[in-house]
Amino acid sequence: MHPMRSIASLFALGLMMALFHRVTAGGPLEARATLALGFLLLAAHVGGEMARRARLPRLTGYLLVGFAVGPAWLGLVRREEVDALRFMEEAAVALIALAAGSELTLDALRQGRVALARLASGAIVFPFLAVTLVTLSVSPWFPLTRHQPLGDAMVVALVLGTLAAASSPTMTMAMMSELDARGPVAHALLSITVVQDVGVAILFTLVLANGGLLTSAGALNTGVAGTAILQLVGSVAVGTLLGYALGRYLSLVRRDTALFLVATAFVAAEVARLTHLETLIIALAAGFYLENFAPVQGERLRRELKRGSLPVYVAFFALTGAGLRVGVLADLWPWILLLVGLRLVGLRYGVRWAGRHPSVTPVLARDGWLGLISQAGMALALAQLARRAFPEWGVSLEALIVAMIGVHEVAGPICCRTALVRAGEVTEEIPDAEAPVGGGTTVAPRGGL
Repeated sequence: MHPMRSIASLFALGLMMALFHRVTAGGPLEARATLALGFLLLAAHVGGEMARRARLPRLTGYLLVGFAVGPAWLGLVRREEVDALRFMEEAAVALIALAAGSELTLDALRQGRVALARLASGAIVFPFLAVTLVTLSVSPWFPLTRHQPLGDAMVVALVLGTLAAASSPTMTMAMMSELDARGPVAHALLSITVVQDVGVAILFTLVLANGGLLTSAGALNTGVAGTAILQLVGSVAVGTLLGYALGRYLSLVRRDTALFLVATAFVAAEVARLTHLETLIIALAAGFYLENFAPVQGERLRRELKRGSLPVYVAFFALTGAGLRVGVLADLWPWILLLVGLRLVGLRYGVRWAGRHPSVTPVLARDGWLGLISQAGMALALAQLARRAFPEWGVSLEALIVAMIGVHEVAGPICCRTALVRAGEVTEEIPDAEAPVGGGTTVAPRGGL
């Protein structure tokens, strides 16, 4: 689509939505949310094509268009409509995470376990230390800790450091799907992000469980630590059961697989909502179980998910963009940039440290950190728990974390694409300036570390 035609299409869609906005102002929320979803899908698709022509990931276009038309900017989609569509976003997360889990095989993980352990450790420990130590050192001036005792400031620094170590398997899987990247670097990045999120959930629990030793009376609700670990264990258990049920169904029924997967995604999202579990972990565990314990059904699952991936990604990233809450950027942007910068430095040097081991390939050691920048589901879930853990000022802490996640959501896909292009694992046409460096090669799918 020609750029001017794309701009004209977006303008026309915006005018139509503005008109419908007025006409339906007093209508039922369900009807307005359905209209908003249709508008978001159309506008985001056009935005994705514009991003592709600009040599950016389509995901970035979906996100930016969703943000532009959402309540944070133009307001063509209202906040209550975005909230009403949250179940759609969670269902899309479930489908993407199912695909991500089905890309992880026990054989590949065993073969690359040393490299995976080194890379995941570097990607967790270095950002955690960088953000924690610097936040603690500037605590007399940091907005959230300026008037807090040293013990409270220390726990806040530890929580921010923990969340800095989180990544996003859904973003990584989306980039792998968009770029058709199935080489060893892409699979390594996906494996690292999964291990990061599980490790961060455990680390978050440990920080809260022991934080009561440092904080003043009433500043920290340590019971949230138990909630966090129960969510993790419960999500894995429910996901394993879901994977077993999926495998049994797919082995007995050969028809309507796509329809059944969509229904399964909505069921997983609703179960997660009712039981306060994490949709991402449930679906990851289900996909992992299928791939490793019912491989024939896992292959069918992966094939169906790949065939219907486009509308899933458009819906997820458009809704994510519309739901971005970055108002706190206006007041705290210097601090947010500091924390984001510290996280990036930690990721870079953590992965470079991991690259000193011979099991880690040079291309991963050099560019792997670029593929770990995105943040989404797990970080947002932990931000909500952090709000509950600190009754007095948890809302401000969550707002700061969510704004940081928004920055990573926008920058992450661009950086991940750069990493995969440099590794030579992108099969789409790329400009000469983006050609693989350092001997990157395209390899067969299902590659290990």
